Amino acid sequence: MSRMFLRTLRDDPADAEVPSHRLLVRAGYVRRVAPGIYSWLPLGLKVLAKVERIIREEMESIGSQEVRFPALLPREPYEISGRWTDYGPNVFRLKDRKGNDMMLGPTHEEFFTLLVKDLYSSYKDLPLSLYQIQTKYRDEARPRAGILRGREFIMKDSYSFDVDDAGLEASYQAHREAYVRIFERLGFEYVIVKATSGAMGGSASEEFLAVSETGEDTFVRSPGGYAANVEAVTTVAPAPVPYGDAPAAHAEQTPDTPTIDTLVDHLNEKFPRDDRPWAAGDTLKNVLVILRHPDGTREPVAIGVPGDREVDAKRLEAQVAPAEVEPFEEKDFAANPGLVKGYIGPAVLGTESSTGIRYLTDPRVVEGTRWVTGANVQGSHVIDLVAGRDFTSDGTIEAAEVRAGDEAPDGSGPLELARGIEMGHIFQLGRLYAEALGLKVLDENGKLVTVTMGSYGVGVSRAVAAVAEYAHDELGLVWPRELAPFDVHLVAAGKDEAVLAAAEDVYAELIGAGLDVLFDDRVGKVSPGVKFKDAELIGVPTIVVVGKGVVDGVVEVKDRKSGDRADVAIADVVGHVQGVLS
Repeated sequence: MSRMFLRTLRDDPADAEVPSHRLLVRAGYVRRVAPGIYSWLPLGLKVLAKVERIIREEMESIGSQEVRFPALLPREPYEISGRWTDYGPNVFRLKDRKGNDMMLGPTHEEFFTLLVKDLYSSYKDLPLSLYQIQTKYRDEARPRAGILRGREFIMKDSYSFDVDDAGLEASYQAHREAYVRIFERLGFEYVIVKATSGAMGGSASEEFLAVSETGEDTFVRSPGGYAANVEAVTTVAPAPVPYGDAPAAHAEQTPDTPTIDTLVDHLNEKFPRDDRPWAAGDTLKNVLVILRHPDGTREPVAIGVPGDREVDAKRLEAQVAPAEVEPFEEKDFAANPGLVKGYIGPAVLGTESSTGIRYLTDPRVVEGTRWVTGANVQGSHVIDLVAGRDFTSDGTIEAAEVRAGDEAPDGSGPLELARGIEMGHIFQLGRLYAEALGLKVLDENGKLVTVTMGSYGVGVSRAVAAVAEYAHDELGLVWPRELAPFDVHLVAAGKDEAVLAAAEDVYAELIGAGLDVLFDDRVGKVSPGVKFKDAELIGVPTIVVVGKGVVDGVVEVKDRKSGDRADVAIADVVGHVQGVLS
């Protein structure tokens, strides 16, 4: 340690929001360069290399072969697939000195596809699986949490190539099983959830989430085993309701009702029901947003949801991707004078209405359901507005929030909500990219067929942070053995030359036994207390302390995770440590 490029910090970085960010910076694993951009220091690189080793071993176990594409990529393949435009502002674009458009790669589907097209032409060449571990770039609007959500990050992405759908299913399952082994070896609690494909396209899609309260992804699970990212949850819609005896819709004055709560209170006071009190779920809230499409056009859209639910931004974004969602601002109301702010109703919504604004409703708004909603007149709402009789929408959309207690789509019980960190995502891409880029092979009958593909990603740099999110305590990091930067942290605790000499002997013996050792030899430079704090902060699982006990021929061996300590004869320390590590 007297020569190692390492400086631990006593104070948390000012921008740290989560434990992994705080501890990886303090313990000298990473260092911030700019928002969402980090340098990897020697300790961090050692852990990162161990994550990569686990991934390589499991990918090679299913016959996947490693390649490496450049990070700097030309425009043309993205133009062919449509993603040069679809990515919008989420990627880094630049021009070379000749004026050619380039991109810092956010992902490499197009280039894997073109590589295989360039070299393979027969069904005899397939199935094939290729992978890379490469730095990726995305211009995150809100980089946060250190290396958990950065603008530059390291990913493993792999792609399978098969002649038919049966082959794709087999490749998908092989990758899924490899991912299970990867995440079991990384050691954190994880869950496999149904997911959406987003800008990647494709059909079947699952995410591997590390369960963590600090995660940005919300997922649901049920007692019967259903699990899904919240964006992928489908609503259990009620059956249509007969409405032959429903009263005619009628507009009523509802002054001073700017919120759902004030509207419900007013309804119960002025228009009480015979069967039960009015509730928020009886109202239809119409939320206006702007969709900014990749080509820059702005489209107003109205979302109708029951008044007891909010529009979930992530669910909405997943449904309208690659468009981005922006708030509906005063300038947008000015551009649409047919809308009465605060009292907007279905009468002025829909592509066939006076405003022409597309109107999408929650799946719960089924035919025959009765609603209280805006009359599009200041201070007025319509009561007993019946879906299918008095209004229709342009379609349904899964944008309302999912709540604990909602029924699972497969009927497996009520949902509970939890949070997680997305660590892996697997897709059955199908023929989307192969069709766009002309990847075809001759089948066994000599007929050209389009290759079908799968795509499989793991966040490699994010895995370091995800492990740190659970592998820590109040003193610092506590690495699992397979990922720890060293096997042993050896501390020479004392100013006595005899202590340093004994520690150097122990160091030599441990190294000679093939162990990887971090030796705190800073005798006379820092106090034993500082050394102990550094050892706890850095988080190597086995700590050997050479101190006053040398006069009796013993050293202390401490387990970082449990805190258990044992006095071990110096002559036996190597055997003892090897026993701990085995």
